[in-house]
Amino acid sequence: MNERLASAVQVASIAAWRSGSDGPLESHPDELAVEEPLEIRIASDPLAITMRTPGHDHELVAGFLLAEGLIRSRADLGGIRHCARPDIEGAHNTIDVLPAPGAVLEVEATRRGTLTTSACGMCGRKLITDLLARLQPSSELVPFRRSFIAGLASELSQQQPSFQRTGGLHAAGIAFEPGGLCVVREDVGRHNAVDKAIGRLLLDDRLPALGAVLVVSGRTSFEIVQKALAAGVSAVVGVSAPSSLAVSTAARFGLLLCGFARGTAFNVYAGAERLVD
Repeated sequence: MNERLASAVQVASIAAWRSGSDGPLESHPDELAVEEPLEIRIASDPLAITMRTPGHDHELVAGFLLAEGLIRSRADLGGIRHCARPDIEGAHNTIDVLPAPGAVLEVEATRRGTLTTSACGMCGRKLITDLLARLQPSSELVPFRRSFIAGLASELSQQQPSFQRTGGLHAAGIAFEPGGLCVVREDVGRHNAVDKAIGRLLLDDRLPALGAVLVVSGRTSFEIVQKALAAGVSAVVGVSAPSSLAVSTAARFGLLLCGFARGTAFNVYAGAERLVD
């Protein structure tokens, strides 16, 4: 599953103008995060369209399929490929997934009824109960050092090159103690960045990720927690606040959930008993 288009353009240079407190508009070229649609197909059958930042599309699709419950492991995937030649404009915006021999991917049970925007990870889903029904509490409640958790948000912020250029991308990373972050992915959508990071672990056959921490650059909503649980991650750390449903879901399934992780401080919303000095 070699992804030839992993280095697709994530940042675009544009002409812009700057307005100050007085005086005329001044030319002010800028750089913006690229946002383009990605159509996901299963054996040529359309499944969903999501708005994302190009690059690491194979990881994005693998993480998406895991979170949706279509696959459980790397073994369910027979192949992931872009649908047209790389020299054709827009070729990188359609991905086709082939199931492994003997694997059945239930497209109708998961097919989205609407476009999934870069702001929404659950758009088009009628129910979330079917997503939760497939999740199980972790069989082992892994402890984490407070000092390790405290340093993850700062570590993540130092590994966001496209954000540094544009100010318009989210990031998600996966960390293991004591080594820190092993993968970081950026995307215009928070949920896409998470799918890319988790998808990397899936393609490397490293799931379930017991002992892993998912670190996200923004708020932690239900879909972020659900994706973490689907991947077998043990903790989620967010730079901003979690939602009420994210907290109750984390508590229900034994996930350590931290928010407002800035500097050396953070809030703990679920799983506080898992932290050690």
